[in-house]
Amino acid sequence: MMEMPNSKVSAEEAREKVSKYKDDIKVEGERVVNDVLPQRILEMNELLEQAPFTTTDLRQFHSALQVGVPPPLHADGQPPPGKRRKRSEDAGDGESPPASCLLPHGSVPCNKPITDIIEILKPIIRRIMEETNLLKMWVTYMIPKIEDGNNFGVSIQEDALGEVASAETESATHFYEISRYFSFRAKLVSKVVKYPHIDDYRRAVEELDEKQFVSLRLTLVEIRNRYATLHDVISKNLVKIKKPRSVDSAESMY
Repeated sequence: MMEMPNSKVSAEEAREKVSKYKDDIKVEGERVVNDVLPQRILEMNELLEQAPFTTTDLRQFHSALQVGVPPPLHADGQPPPGKRRKRSEDAGDGESPPASCLLPHGSVPCNKPITDIIEILKPIIRRIMEETNLLKMWVTYMIPKIEDGNNFGVSIQEDALGEVASAETESATHFYEISRYFSFRAKLVSKVVKYPHIDDYRRAVEELDEKQFVSLRLTLVEIRNRYATLHDVISKNLVKIKKPRSVDSAESMY
């Protein structure tokens, strides 16, 4: 079991360190809004204009399952004469060959083109989660203490905070969708192994892989759009977010 750090500091020193931490968050949050978000938008646009995200022929994302097909049976349910002895020796009961006979390479590989795209997207998803979490703390530390009146700027802060929190939550779901794809594909592949003579299961795997590419590309588009929306909303209301209780409270949020 990991032990907690044992660093004892005085109450005054702790307050100073927490205050410095908050000040650092405020500086870093504003830097993210002014410098990082525009850069992220350009990075996402550049990725979307490159392969494989520009692919239009979805058949490029098909992956050979390398699952064999058992020999056809005669009308009496028995295999052809030349195959009968081998199947009897391998299967034992003469009814169907073991799954190992249908998997000459020992395992069914993942779809490499899809997994390559996933490896590109995972660091991007993690990064937007970390940056939106930082922005959430930044806006939170800008909210003043509760007072009567002159709370228009605070409402702008709360709206911006809701936008940031929504982006963070949505980003977290992308990881779930990735794991869900592998789980669902594994179930379909197991159906192919169990029923290798039914082509619909094989086609279902291909359709799932095509759908996953479209979904992954849309994920990148959604991340780009989130960056753009956050930058637009926060930059337009940056003055009110930083100083919610200015003298002039007649301005409206964009």
